[in-house]
Amino acid sequence: MKDNRETPITISKEEFKKIGYQLIETLSDFIDTIDEKPVTTGETPKEIQTVLGNASLPEHGTSVSELFTRTSNLLLNHSLLNGHPKFFGYITSSPAPIGALADLLASVVNPNVGANILSPMATAIEKQTVKWLAEFIGISPGCGGILVSGGNMANFTAFLAARTAKAPKSIKENGLTNTKAEMVLYCSKATHTWIEKAAVLFGHGSKAIRWIPTDAENKMNTEILSRTINDDLQQGKTPFLVIGNAGDVSTGVVDNLSAIAAICKAQDLWFHIDGAYGIPAAVIPEYKKLFDGIQDADSIALDPHKWLYAPLEAGCTLIKNPQHLIDTYSSHPVYYNFSNQDDEPTVNYYEYGFQNSRGFRALKVWMALQQVGKNGYIEMIAEDIALSELLFEEAKKHSELEAVTQNLSIATLRYVPMDFTQDETYLDTLNEKLLNELQQGGEVFLSNAVVADKYCLRCCIVNFRTSRKDIMEIVDIIVREGRKIHEMLQRK
Repeated sequence: MKDNRETPITISKEEFKKIGYQLIETLSDFIDTIDEKPVTTGETPKEIQTVLGNASLPEHGTSVSELFTRTSNLLLNHSLLNGHPKFFGYITSSPAPIGALADLLASVVNPNVGANILSPMATAIEKQTVKWLAEFIGISPGCGGILVSGGNMANFTAFLAARTAKAPKSIKENGLTNTKAEMVLYCSKATHTWIEKAAVLFGHGSKAIRWIPTDAENKMNTEILSRTINDDLQQGKTPFLVIGNAGDVSTGVVDNLSAIAAICKAQDLWFHIDGAYGIPAAVIPEYKKLFDGIQDADSIALDPHKWLYAPLEAGCTLIKNPQHLIDTYSSHPVYYNFSNQDDEPTVNYYEYGFQNSRGFRALKVWMALQQVGKNGYIEMIAEDIALSELLFEEAKKHSELEAVTQNLSIATLRYVPMDFTQDETYLDTLNEKLLNELQQGGEVFLSNAVVADKYCLRCCIVNFRTSRKDIMEIVDIIVREGRKIHEMLQRK
């Protein structure tokens, strides 16, 4: 009888080492030369499918070495590279190399970070990571929290905690339909679309959202917020939640968080901050005042895979009183044997959020926080902001560019031809076509924003690889391609 079971999925120690070394060599070369590659190949879905092939499910296995060689080629040569120094689209950061190595380590140990007994060290590391993230942005390290997949889930997790805290105690048994008054919530018109998903998916309906207008700086108008809450109270509604933006996704604006906090305190409402993108900037001393009020938040969403440079996926929900998470998510079926041991309080993360089975997302964040330290992040985040400011200033100086907004590390701008005599509709069309061309061209990847009814190019820098040289080069790229699009449109 053999001592060890032999299976088709086993890899011997020697082969694992050989393939692992080869993979690390390939990835090291990729990281070292990423700036020489196109940001994206611009291949169509049909072209990508042709490269991948249309083979049926294989009946027999393939050598692991051959698989890694082919798969490395597929991913490294046919992907959009958000680690490229000229990737500025949406808000996905350039991933830290230590995060990639941490993910490998985490997946080999493979802890289920849903219960402490299943993941004793991983649970302790996640607890410490939550504490460090709270310290990082300047709130009490005594708050609780949980690592999730990203901004949507971080905000969803807080949304339901807010509802449990502010709804009638019978809501778990009787549901929303048996509440005496409609529960309503408040956010600015600049809030990310997650709030619409939450209102719909969690049974409130989109009409429960009160979209508060923004002021001239694109911040929530707190006077209108206060009036709207009072109007709802007079009409017998039940206000329960106000959401402030700490870096809105289009322009990077931070709401007047201290004013919102004061309104929430006066009306006994849950104050949630969507800081998925922008709140790491609170670590920079000269920006600390901009984030006044975060200490009063009941919950905060932030995404380490945005401005802390963690590889996807890594979001986080921070809660001032973690008992609100337990009140919302905890359940104790008979087949769970995850109780406290020796009367010592135990964190079981299945009681803190949606998931029971959970991967070890915290490790890559925990390791990067130690590799870089607080001062290292201050340096990198400040540099991202400075590069955004540089782009804005270069756009202001250029005769064919219009600088529109600049906040945190987001700048918006437009290409405007020198001989421009058309209306605003033409400019919107021109810049939309320009954006599409830039996104397919592979030299730079931007996204879009509509600011004051203007269709703009949007550059969000959460990229430790980006340099001043990259910023100067993308100005030239935008102008060069803008001229081509303008000439093409004029010929039509």
